[in-house]
Amino acid sequence: MKHREYQDVVDEMDDLLDAERQALLAGKLDVVNRLYDRKSRLIDALSDIGSSAAIDPNELRTKIARNQELLESAADGIRSVGRRLAAIRRVRESLDTYDARGRRTSVDVKPGTTLEKRA
Repeated sequence: MKHREYQDVVDEMDDLLDAERQALLAGKLDVVNRLYDRKSRLIDALSDIGSSAAIDPNELRTKIARNQELLESAADGIRSVGRRLAAIRRVRESLDTYDARGRRTSVDVKPGTTLEKRA
């Protein structure tokens, strides 16, 4: 690959990483998903070139590391939401009460069942 072609791939990857960052910051994971195939092709193209290229890819490495941190944060957020939804689902399906000795008792609540509150 000629130097100019390599520079074009680097420039395209640079633009893609900027677009990916903007999508991550905006929470547009669907856009990140759509960029994945293009990113894979560019990474393959850069790998095919190897170390014979005269251009230093440190700026790309920095952007890749930055975006990786954002991706990990997004994944942590998604896992957190999943845990929270599971907790909400458990609350809807059962009721935990405590007796006078502090022992917890779980009462299953089926859809359509009503609970009576007594004073």
